[in-house]
Amino acid sequence: MAGIRHLGALSTSILLAGLLAGCDQKPQAAAAAPPALPVTVAPPVKRTVTDWDEFTGRFEAVEEVQVRARVGGFVTNVEFKDGDMVHAGDLLYIIDPRPFEAVAAQADGQLADARAKTELAKRELDRGLNLVQTSAVSEQTVDQRRQALQAAHASETIAEGALKAAQLNVEFTHVVAPISGRVSRHLVSIGNLVSGSDNGNSTLLTTIVSMDPIYFYFDVDEATYLKNNRLWFEGRRPSSRNTANPVQVTLVGETKPSHDGHMDFLDNRLDVSTGTLRSRAVIDNHDLSILPGQFGRVRLIGSSPYEALLIPDTAIGTDQSRKIVFVVKDDDTVEARPVMLGPLDDGLRVIREGLKAEDRVIVDGIQRARVGAKVTPHPVQGAGGKS
Repeated sequence: MAGIRHLGALSTSILLAGLLAGCDQKPQAAAAAPPALPVTVAPPVKRTVTDWDEFTGRFEAVEEVQVRARVGGFVTNVEFKDGDMVHAGDLLYIIDPRPFEAVAAQADGQLADARAKTELAKRELDRGLNLVQTSAVSEQTVDQRRQALQAAHASETIAEGALKAAQLNVEFTHVVAPISGRVSRHLVSIGNLVSGSDNGNSTLLTTIVSMDPIYFYFDVDEATYLKNNRLWFEGRRPSSRNTANPVQVTLVGETKPSHDGHMDFLDNRLDVSTGTLRSRAVIDNHDLSILPGQFGRVRLIGSSPYEALLIPDTAIGTDQSRKIVFVVKDDDTVEARPVMLGPLDDGLRVIREGLKAEDRVIVDGIQRARVGAKVTPHPVQGAGGKS
């Protein structure tokens, strides 16, 4: 029993000595704070911008003509290449003119006969007027000769009209382009019989569409129309009804506008089925790269010029249903700032609300930004990213 008591006392002494030794050790140093992450910051770009409204539409030719035969006959020549550019007055088709030339020659002879009869009636009337003074002929005879002259004049007029009609038919055998533009393929080949317009079923020979300039038709929604109308009443935007407001057109597959033009027409009512207003712009097509029927997107001036702050789209984040921008405060900590976005302008996004000109916006390193975290900002000149 004495040995057991001695062993317990010894264990207690060792435990107490360990506790006293632990009390003498110093606490470990606190864990080191993580280093501040580097980010690139820049103030928003400040410049004068103009808002643009965008719409999808289709190109149509300013002039489009169906070339039809005006006289009937056999086609003897096709004088154009399919799909070529033609000018007004260029020869397209020749219809056998010989039957019409024969009719014209006959009409010319009839006119000559009518003129001869008119000349004879005039001489006889002159003789009658001289003889009636000596009572050699009666007044009734003079009246008859006067009536004969009038009838001869009428016959001459009829003959002149018949000759002009025959000459027109000869002219119509040479089918020419009524407008300048691009011609389609020939729909009638040499040797085929075509019908003229006299029977009401004139044969279609080909079509021509003008190319430069070209129309662009698009539909403006009612909300945009009301907005632009309100700006016009306030004197902040000219109306496209009486002002050739500028437009820019982007073709399918392009990322930026490639053709310029101006507004030309607004319809007088909204389409009740779609609630849109049919509108038209005139687009320059000097290089003839646009064809009627193509789709495109048009940008129409949507505001008067105003001062705005702009940043790159890559600097904008999303927090549930709102758009945010990360801003570095004076103590180099990160703050999430809700913003209201505007349209793109020359690659930068307009910020309507939420930023000030002196704010330091994180434009590079947004993935490393944490609200309240310390960062090391590296400034550049502007939010466009130029150093």
